[in-house]
Amino acid sequence: MTSPLTNTTADQEMQDLEKHDCVERVQWVLNTPKPPGLGHELMETAVSWRNKIPFHNKQSGWKDEIFSMLQATFPILSWCQNYKATKFKHDLLAGLTLASLCIPQSIGYATLAKLDPQYGLYTSVVPPLIYAVMGTSREIAIGPVAVISLLLPSMIQKLQDPVANPIAYQKLVLTVTFFAGTFQAAFGLFRSGFLVDFLSHAAIVGFMAGAAIVIGLQQLKGLLGITHFTNKTDVISVMKSVWSSFHNPWNPLNFILGCSFLIFILITKFLGRKNRKLFWLPAIAPLISVILATLIVFLTKADKHGIKIVKRIKGGLNPSSVHQLQFNGPHVGEVAKIGLIVAIIALTEAIAVGRSFAAIKGYQLDGNKEMVAMGLMNIIGSFTSCYVATGSFSRTAVNFSAGVETAVSNIVMAITVFISLELFTRLLYYTPIAILASIILSALPGLIDLNEAYNIWKVDKLDFLACIGAFLGVLFATVEIGLLVAVTISFAKIILVSIRPGTETLGRLPGSDMFGDVNQYPMAVKTPGVLIMRLKSALLCFANANFVRERIMKWVIEEEKDSKENAEKTIQVVILDISNLMDIDTSGIASLEELHKNLDSNGMKLAIANPRWQVIHKLKLANFVGKIGGRVYLSVGEAMDPFSI
Repeated sequence: MTSPLTNTTADQEMQDLEKHDCVERVQWVLNTPKPPGLGHELMETAVSWRNKIPFHNKQSGWKDEIFSMLQATFPILSWCQNYKATKFKHDLLAGLTLASLCIPQSIGYATLAKLDPQYGLYTSVVPPLIYAVMGTSREIAIGPVAVISLLLPSMIQKLQDPVANPIAYQKLVLTVTFFAGTFQAAFGLFRSGFLVDFLSHAAIVGFMAGAAIVIGLQQLKGLLGITHFTNKTDVISVMKSVWSSFHNPWNPLNFILGCSFLIFILITKFLGRKNRKLFWLPAIAPLISVILATLIVFLTKADKHGIKIVKRIKGGLNPSSVHQLQFNGPHVGEVAKIGLIVAIIALTEAIAVGRSFAAIKGYQLDGNKEMVAMGLMNIIGSFTSCYVATGSFSRTAVNFSAGVETAVSNIVMAITVFISLELFTRLLYYTPIAILASIILSALPGLIDLNEAYNIWKVDKLDFLACIGAFLGVLFATVEIGLLVAVTISFAKIILVSIRPGTETLGRLPGSDMFGDVNQYPMAVKTPGVLIMRLKSALLCFANANFVRERIMKWVIEEEKDSKENAEKTIQVVILDISNLMDIDTSGIASLEELHKNLDSNGMKLAIANPRWQVIHKLKLANFVGKIGGRVYLSVGEAMDPFSI
């Protein structure tokens, strides 16, 4: 039988061992090596692309190194080695289906961008070919899109009137395309994709919805056959222009023809959603509409009776446009700014589309390679009479539904569009403008996501404010103001959260060594004489340091008051859990020192638990650890042990 003396000795030895281990773990915290500085982190970010390139292998020959480098730059060299005829069959079907949708949409989007129709077709030839060689997404469909086609004229027409001087306007569009591509490639090369994240998900939802309505209102010009129409994009100016047109003679035939085929296209979309085997029906519906409407106008000579037609579309291969780029003009600064805005919007849409379908297929998209691919395709596109191209959600969905396997579908689509440019552009002379308007209108419902807007409202009211700000800004002002409002609200949210971070009181969860917020977990037990608080901010800096200090002192005073009223032990120590704190500046350290002095003057001690690497390093440099008596611990539990009674 074990004597009580033996048990006491064993318990004492266990306590001494635990105390020794605790002291040793405190030294782990205090004796960490020097963390990397800001310069090291920036340099690591700038050159980290080298670590991803597989040819840095000294054991391999120079031929293998060169081939590995080419594979890293041109992903097509990797997957084409396992490309089989069965995959080509699927890609061929997907590419042809894609082309049937792309041709009429490209013509319509070019007119939306206030360019000649052939520029939309040019943009569906060269950029998809470049992307197929350099891109990492298998499903994304490259070409002109509605939002970019609206964005370009809304900003460029302030510099050049597309009606009064179409050639000068066209040159500016091509120059903007070059700058957009340059910015996109630079984002990828320097791994600066975080810039795209300045547009939050909520802002994009609101922006897309507002842009969809603005685009729809712009199509009233073609749908109603209005001759004189405003160049402004806000809803008030557009509605005034439409209203004034009703007081002038107008031909209802354009409206009847356009609405008839709009209903036809929407019905095919409904059938395609109901039966997935009919995915091809909504894809070819726009092309069928163009063919039928063109035949109707040609056979009935409807253009003689007020139906407005496209007339001449220039055919042939993309002409060189290098000589049209303007880098020495008076507007080069404004053009570069527009290029930056367009680059970010185009990348945001393309990467969101690509990641959505990559997640469905179960593979990862390389965001930086995507940016480089998008950038180079737009730079080369600006040399070959293309305007800004990006990934289209509607066409990518069609591509996916058609069973696409690889980016070869983009090559098939580009070749099909090129053949159309060579052989069939003359046949489009009698294509009604109202049909192009109806095709664009049919694509707009996909840009308005009411369910997502409702989810944003439920989850985060500040995010919804950014969403509705972008929506109303685009709708009632301009596209740029809508974006500016959304970005401003998003930044204001970040600043608000940073300046007024939360603090929470912790208690031990029953039956465990974990600590949780007493408000979130009402069963959490507070330890008498100990106040445990956790910062909910990642940064303690000049903007929020005083607020945090005052907040903690307020809690201390309230807890002290409650302890006296309930005849409990008064607070002896305040344990500050800073596990969420990633960095601290001199103002933050000064506020902690002042907090220590305030607590010390009231007979309380301050202890720090679970500091991060950068934080503890700065606290040691400022000698704060010595000022609080070295009370720095690895966890909240270990911080409580010396004060447990």
